Amino acid sequence: MIRTEALALALTFTLVSAGSPVVAGQSPSARDRLMLKLELGTRIEQRCDARAGGEVSRHHPGFEPDKVIAYALSDPQEHGTEVVATGAVVRSKGRWFRLSFRCETTPDGLGIVAFEHTLGAEIPGWDMSKLYHGD
Repeated sequence: MIRTEALALALTFTLVSAGSPVVAGQSPSARDRLMLKLELGTRIEQRCDARAGGEVSRHHPGFEPDKVIAYALSDPQEHGTEVVATGAVVRSKGRWFRLSFRCETTPDGLGIVAFEHTLGAEIPGWDMSKLYHGD
């Protein structure tokens, strides 16, 4: 995945409780057209990150995820349309938590075929800016 492309996309997309990336004011078909402009690997990771946020929201009462970073603590493993992210993090109410997930998408990277996750402990003092400054 090209992280600069993902960074630009992350500024455009918002996680919603349904776990789908949504572009403000656009229909799902417009969202899909936008997603199809991305390189397949980036599309798969973005779709899986969005699903991770939705799953955390649904399965963990009190969590309100607004950011998932699959590559925060270690690089995810990508096998075709499957992403295994054992070093992911999720932010809820300004606090960061460990997250691991396995996600498989449809061949076009737009739909989810399988998803499982484990929410871990809070990471006190973690700051995502470290990812972008090489610290």
